[in-house]
Amino acid sequence: MKLYVGNLPFSTNEQDLRNLFGAYGEPSRVTLVVDRMSGRSRGFGFVEYEDAGSAQAAIQGLNGKDFGGRALVVNEARSAGREGRQGGRDGGFGSGRRDGRGSGRRGSGGWRSDF
Repeated sequence: MKLYVGNLPFSTNEQDLRNLFGAYGEPSRVTLVVDRMSGRSRGFGFVEYEDAGSAQAAIQGLNGKDFGGRALVVNEARSAGREGRQGGRDGGFGSGRRDGRGSGRRGSGGWRSDF
């Protein structure tokens, strides 16, 4: 079972997470999300357990607990699939325009002149 861990202090490292969650069972994987440019923690990560009972115990024991002066957010991680992003809308890249004119791939204005 994969857990989301949020509101982490930016000084947290993967070993800190492994130690914290190790009290509830041996994590099979610990991942701290870091900024690509600075290498600094982004304040969240993921912890995986093979045993669902250990994962549930970690949620019960650590959600809301103070860690480094911050109240942790610990819950079951959601799928990163399309339904997990943007409130269930179809994802992808584009201009974000709602008028259906597209992203402007054909020229700079997005209007097609070949009708």
